[in-house]
Amino acid sequence: MAGVTVPRNFRLLEELERGEKGFGDGTVSYGMEDAEDITMSNWTGTIIGPPGTVHDGRIYTLRIVCGPKYPDVAPTVWFKSRINMTCVDQTGKVIPSFNALNQWKREYTLESVLTELRREMSNPANKKLPQPPEGSTY
Repeated sequence: MAGVTVPRNFRLLEELERGEKGFGDGTVSYGMEDAEDITMSNWTGTIIGPPGTVHDGRIYTLRIVCGPKYPDVAPTVWFKSRINMTCVDQTGKVIPSFNALNQWKREYTLESVLTELRREMSNPANKKLPQPPEGSTY
């Protein structure tokens, strides 16, 4: 059935189910910020920093907002945990030019955004940047 477009809420229900079941190696996870959010717009994410970087073992929490045009339009992502990365502005917002957002495709998921952010932590431009004290928030 090529060409069938899955409606937004069905897509988000699929993502919620995958997030609740767990996936991969557990270094990224996500779920609803509020189970009562019938629009399924507000999500929370977690990334465990990759080994061999200044992020090693740190637990970062993120806020993700899927607007009414998601998944046709990328979500907006903020770090709640303070972090120093080239793709994150002074307020914790992941800048729109970040590859996973800038080159957004409908097939991308919340999981893919979190996985790309974790991968970016290992990028030479980010892996040794001095970090705010662990546990500090925006």
